[in-house]
Amino acid sequence: MAGSSKKVIFAALAGNSLIAVTKFVAAAMTGSAAMASEGVHSLVDTGNQGLLLLGLKRAERPADEFHPFGYGKEIYFWSFLVAILIFALGAGISIQHGIHSLLHPKPVQDFMINYIVLGLALLFEGAALTIAIREFNKARGEFEFLDAIRFGKDPSMFVVLFEDGAAMAGLLVALLGVFLTETTGNVVFDGAASIIIGVILGLTAIWLAAETKGLLIGEGANRHVVAKIRAALDGDRDILHVNEIATLHMGPAYIVVTLSADFRDDMKSQALERSVSRLDREIKALDPRIKRVFIEAEAITAHTATAAGPDAPQTPT
Repeated sequence: MAGSSKKVIFAALAGNSLIAVTKFVAAAMTGSAAMASEGVHSLVDTGNQGLLLLGLKRAERPADEFHPFGYGKEIYFWSFLVAILIFALGAGISIQHGIHSLLHPKPVQDFMINYIVLGLALLFEGAALTIAIREFNKARGEFEFLDAIRFGKDPSMFVVLFEDGAAMAGLLVALLGVFLTETTGNVVFDGAASIIIGVILGLTAIWLAAETKGLLIGEGANRHVVAKIRAALDGDRDILHVNEIATLHMGPAYIVVTLSADFRDDMKSQALERSVSRLDREIKALDPRIKRVFIEAEAITAHTATAAGPDAPQTPT
């Protein structure tokens, strides 16, 4: 998964770096507000890909005394930061630049340069988006496209997908703005295109922030992983009842499993220890992302009382 994520990020990084320089040169030569906004967009995307690579690198650090479950959640933090930067820098600057262009209009010059740059940008962004979609489809497995984004645990995959999708939409808007400005002679279309690009970036950032927030706070494993764990436990010879299964992603490839089970009453301590060790191995074998398993032997009546809380009515004895 990490290899696929890096492949997507490097593809986007290379494309956006070249495109950003080209757009800014074209904006300086033509005076197009939409082109300047697109330059800001590509520059922000380039920085964002750098942050994602930093997050992936820091997430690979091994566990230590202060972080016994490792640093896998680092990628969630940096992905959330990317969403904030898209909103604050990309959307904010584009909208501000568009408003300034509407209030203080300047004629756009040499439209052919804009068309050439936007055409090349569409080509490069399209290639990066194709790679992002292909790798995302490989990673999403049985999930539908939107469900894979909603339930995905590797934000670096869908962050780049969102960015590239927003980039393509922004380029089309910029192209339309330049075309309308040329055909009508009214620079209002150029400034309006810049504002629309900012709105696209803002909506993208809000969606990204919402998706990464849950991962940053802490999300459990997907339902099919939990279903496999429950199926293995339900058929186990030593377990009378599975009280609870709780999972937590400590990173895209790091799942912690905690479970409470009512074991057979006739089991001695040594037999219970062997059973717990066996279950630990079997559960980890179900999915390579399951790294830690914590098993609590607890009677179903005791678990029910604990789950009900101290304010639950007590049964008289």
